[in-house]
Amino acid sequence: MKHNERKNYSDNSGLSLLQELFDNGHYVFTTEEARNKAQTLNISDKYLLQLLHLLTHTGWITRLRRGLYALKEGFPANIQLHPFVIAVNLIKPSTISHWSAMNHHGLSEQIPITITAMTTKKVVTPDMRKDSVLNNNQKHTWNISGVKYEYITVKPAFYFGIEEIWVNQNFKVPVTDKERTMLEAFASPSFFGGMGEAINILEEHIIELNLERLISYALLYGKSSVSRRLGWALEHIGIPEEKIKVLAGVSACGYSILDPGRPWKGPCNSYWKIQENLSVKRNR
Repeated sequence: MKHNERKNYSDNSGLSLLQELFDNGHYVFTTEEARNKAQTLNISDKYLLQLLHLLTHTGWITRLRRGLYALKEGFPANIQLHPFVIAVNLIKPSTISHWSAMNHHGLSEQIPITITAMTTKKVVTPDMRKDSVLNNNQKHTWNISGVKYEYITVKPAFYFGIEEIWVNQNFKVPVTDKERTMLEAFASPSFFGGMGEAINILEEHIIELNLERLISYALLYGKSSVSRRLGWALEHIGIPEEKIKVLAGVSACGYSILDPGRPWKGPCNSYWKIQENLSVKRNR
């Protein structure tokens, strides 16, 4: 932002438009939403696009992507946009999930360097359009004002277990609840550093989780490998069999591997139909 340009900017129509958007709660807004408000201020369609460009150039707003903008801190009040707010508006529908949800719920002390969210849409990031070549550990992300945003596409059937939370006094966003977040560690353990990490998180925070809800989510997820991994892990940390036996009853065509990121080797557990390819001490 060029401070002098912003300080001296005095286009009343531009500032009036921003005030109108702010008053109606459009802290993040589309071109169409700006157009609707511009009509009430007698701003022509032709001039609107020029106005949005000028407001971006002088630092009053940020262009998030084509056709989507956000008010910047300082106008017309000291409103700070939480990164979660940016994330769920950048791609719709989307929900804060994975590591960001883990950290939010206190299930992990690891502070994510990337904001993670799940969506039912196939996301094409700017670097994907440029055919950028990534290194081994890099992922395609959006980079906005120095913050990276990663979207994990899931099937619509897996888009559940979502709650609305306040990130500050102004903004409320969707986040996967504790149990859905925990389940994702068993559905895609490699994202969380492997099954060993998933089991450690489960054991450390089991008293904070609603066990019945977690089990019901596993059944709703509808993948026998996920139900059996979770059941095995719950047994491992000492949950009584009568509370988790429904997970063992999920129909399975064959054995699943405990940690998908490791080789198929190790003893086979006939009760859970799991090949135990992860060295962990059993509680019983």
